[in-house]
Parts: sequence; structure tokens; C-alpha cells
Amino acid sequence: MTKIIGLTGGIGSGKTTIANYFRAAGIPVYIADDEARKIMESPEIIAEIKNVFGNTIFENDILNRSKLAEIVFDNPEKLQKLNAIIHPAVKKHFSEWILNYKSAPFVIYEAAILFESGSYKNCDFIITVTAPVESRIERVIQRDKTSRENVLKRIAMQWNVEQRFSKSDFVIENINPELAKIEVDKILKMLRIQQ
Repeated sequence: MTKIIGLTGGIGSGKTTIANYFRAAGIPVYIADDEARKIMESPEIIAEIKNVFGNTIFENDILNRSKLAEIVFDNPEKLQKLNAIIHPAVKKHFSEWILNYKSAPFVIYEAAILFESGSYKNCDFIITVTAPVESRIERVIQRDKTSRENVLKRIAMQWNVEQRFSKSDFVIENINPELAKIEVDKILKMLRIQQ
């Protein structure tokens, strides 16, 4: 049976970079955040979001993601409501996606909030990607063209490093790309032995 390897880490830790190393090694990779973005465009999910958050976050019937982000990142209760709409849909999509990889010994399930959403319980092994907080903040400011304050708010909403490490089988420090790649190769070897 195909094993599910959870890949997670705090915002700006470089999870996608690490996921791409696995992909380059021929491992199927599911990026939950990318799929969630696509799912949020489906008519039934749009209807649910409208029902919970109202029409003010829509412009010409198109979801304004930054308005929605402002609402949920300032309000844990509203974030929970959004997650209650999105997570079951992503879970369903992933269970359909993995059927395409029945012959693969394992797949990577990359999710920013793997622990917070409870998805880690469905994983056979968990890899946490970490990086110094300042590097993470800089990466997110550059990537999302956002403020330091917004990044710190998002970091505060996620599990801290100690919480993540306590539930992880492997940790990759993502500071130096070459060293991170070596860690991925080591983990791949160990996972292949486990088959």
C-alpha cells in the first residue's frame, strides 16, 4: 500500500523547495495549498464561503483572497470556519489523487498546516522543514509582497517549532540548498529501506 509522507513547516520555511527535490527524484507530490486554491474556485465552495463570510469579499463575483486573508488571519474563529469549508474538500481531492499512484511506494503530501488541520494523523511519516525565523520572514515578505507584521501574525497562528518536532520523524534545516538536498536524499534512502 502507498505510504503517505507528510511534509510541513512554518510559513517561509521552504517546504515547496523541498517538495520539488522529492518531485525531481520521481516521487509524486501533492501540494495541499495549491489544490486548496483551485478548490476555492469551485461553485459549491464559493457558495459556502459566501454563506459564511458574505458578499463583501467578492468583487464581480470573484473571491478577493487578500480581503478574505485579512479577515481570517485576524480572527482565529473565522479561520476555523474557513478551514471547515476547505479541509474536507482537500481531503476528498487527495483521496482521489492518490488512487493514481497505487503502484508508488510512497507519495509526499505537502501542507503548511498539516498538524493544525489534523491531517498528520493520516501520514505514515512526517518531515518538518525548518529555517531561522528571520529568513522565513524575509522570504514571505519577498514572495507575498506583504508586511513584517502580517508575516508575524501568520507565524503566530501556526504551531511552533517544538510542537512540530515532537510529532516529526525527520527534520530538514533549509538554510543551504545543497545541504537540504543531501538531507532529502538521506530521507529517501531511509524511506526506501522501510518499504
